[in-house]
Amino acid sequence: MTRVAVLYGGISAEREVSLASGVQVIAGLAEAGFEVVPIEVGRDLAALIAALDPPGGPRPDVVFNALHGRFGEDGTIQGVLDWLGLPYTHSGLRASALAMDKGAAKSVFAAAGLPVAAGGIVSVAALAEADPMPRPFVIKPVNEGSSVGVAILLPGDNRRAEIARAWRFGERALVEEFIPGRELTVGVLGDMPLTVTEIRPAAGFYDYQAKYAAGGSHHVLPAAVHPAVAEQALALALAAHRALGCAGASRADFRYDDTAGEPGRLVLLEVNTQPGLTVTSLLPEQAAHCGIGFPALCAWMVEQARCHA
Repeated sequence: MTRVAVLYGGISAEREVSLASGVQVIAGLAEAGFEVVPIEVGRDLAALIAALDPPGGPRPDVVFNALHGRFGEDGTIQGVLDWLGLPYTHSGLRASALAMDKGAAKSVFAAAGLPVAAGGIVSVAALAEADPMPRPFVIKPVNEGSSVGVAILLPGDNRRAEIARAWRFGERALVEEFIPGRELTVGVLGDMPLTVTEIRPAAGFYDYQAKYAAGGSHHVLPAAVHPAVAEQALALALAAHRALGCAGASRADFRYDDTAGEPGRLVLLEVNTQPGLTVTSLLPEQAAHCGIGFPALCAWMVEQARCHA
């Protein structure tokens, strides 16, 4: 029987999301017939390595990486697992690091000819002094996920200096044009884009609360968009997955500006190399829509696991 260690928890701002993903994955893998070894990850790296490579004890055959955010999907844990020679799910160090750094990922997408939003990286000090681009614009941490720290500044909004003063995500921020319209997302499994989901937040924009709270958002799949746009979204998600060098599963997020009618403008925002696997997450929902149940999805991820060193 294949022995699978599930890493979940971690030390990022997305710890609670990872814990929720891990609980689901542990149950899914057990149902799929794997021997599961849950490992809740904390700040003690030596303890984690000892759990993965116990002296005198059996090592896991595969590591299922259910960590989210910094140190879990930015290449850090991927490098540790490559060092230990343990096959693991999802993308390797390089693709993970590129995707997590929104500025670097945006450069890769632009070089590949994919449509991206206008804007770029600015210093938080400069942001405190003046608007870096015409409003409305979006401010994002460079290396966080789950919409942690994201803010939208509309005309007349006086929060810019306050946001800069309270910034806790390093000395840089990503600032991009605000694109009106709808939120779309596409999951990718290997070389197969799944379907297009439209995300309709219950209130405001698709922030952390909308992503993970029960009733925080409504998912429409397949999205009710022009057929050419749906086809484009599937193609762009796969192209972005390949441009970054992703492996296993990923999820591409888009803004779709159809305010002047359809077909409208589709803009790639980012690629998530560790899509959420919680009860409200988008990738499992898309997989189920395509006939892949959650235990089968987890089993597929284990089957795709490998070292990337």
